[in-house]
Amino acid sequence: MTRLLFVCLGNICRSPAGENVMNHLLEREGLNTRFEVDSAGTAGYHIGNAPDLRMSKAARARGIAMKGRARQVNPSDFEAFDWIFAMDRSNFEDLAAVRMRSDNPTARLVLFCDFCEKHEEKEVPDPYYGGPEGFEKVLDLLEDGCSTFLRRWREEKLD
Repeated sequence: MTRLLFVCLGNICRSPAGENVMNHLLEREGLNTRFEVDSAGTAGYHIGNAPDLRMSKAARARGIAMKGRARQVNPSDFEAFDWIFAMDRSNFEDLAAVRMRSDNPTARLVLFCDFCEKHEEKEVPDPYYGGPEGFEKVLDLLEDGCSTFLRRWREEKLD
């Protein structure tokens, strides 16, 4: 089983969208029993909250159900997951600090956009304070990167 964790700041927009886009692709490709997917935030602002309604609406229009509740990342996540995807550099730096508190960190920490092939962005922008187009852009990036990750996983080309 390959375990994936998507992480953004508050765990209500980008990272739950990453979790649910990946689960949608896994189900569509019949790989859902081969993966465990979760999401978390570097901050505890929204612990227990459902995904942002605007992100849920944008995802639903693409046939993707938004499930889950916000939680904060913790040091044990670096032992429980194989891959941890940071949505932006700030999240990456915060996660690197959390990893330092882990007893046995084995997860690979990467910037999510390192897997994007159709888009040139280096970070997944936070859509929280913007309009609907920001949520669409996030979903475009997530579909791109998640598809690429799965293709490389199938081809065993993840290094």
